Amino acid sequence: MAHEHDSHGDDHGHGGLGKYLTVGAALGVLTAISFVVGASETLMQSVPQVGRTVMIAVSCMKAMLVMLFFMHLIWEANWKYVLTIPASIMSFFLVLMLVPDIGLRGRRYSEERQLHTAKAAGAREPKSYSPLEAAYQTEQGGVDPHGHEESGSDGYQ
Repeated sequence: MAHEHDSHGDDHGHGGLGKYLTVGAALGVLTAISFVVGASETLMQSVPQVGRTVMIAVSCMKAMLVMLFFMHLIWEANWKYVLTIPASIMSFFLVLMLVPDIGLRGRRYSEERQLHTAKAAGAREPKSYSPLEAAYQTEQGGVDPHGHEESGSDGYQ
């Protein structure tokens, strides 16, 4: 009788088939939401910030479900918070510190570097050139500094 086992077996309270199927169904629903938002022209073309925000939020929910249930973190001891909360706070502040750096990186570029900086997709540029661009255009014989033929009379290329 020294090797008696309890009736719970080796489960230790770790979910069950029903719980995993429920989580799988929730992941399917969240994936469908991501797909619908990504395919929505209203959200992704008109207001892409809202669409991207929704897709990131859904992705975070999916990641949380996977971590909690399939990596069994929901059944771990409370020490997991000692590791994850400080790392999450540091990650958050890292993003906050880098966003201004990324957003303002072009403010101190030299005029020559501005010529070769990527422009926003779909952005229209006026045909007024800086002195350096005008010199480059003259050298190229009617081709603007970005390699496009001069076209249109509306003042835009």
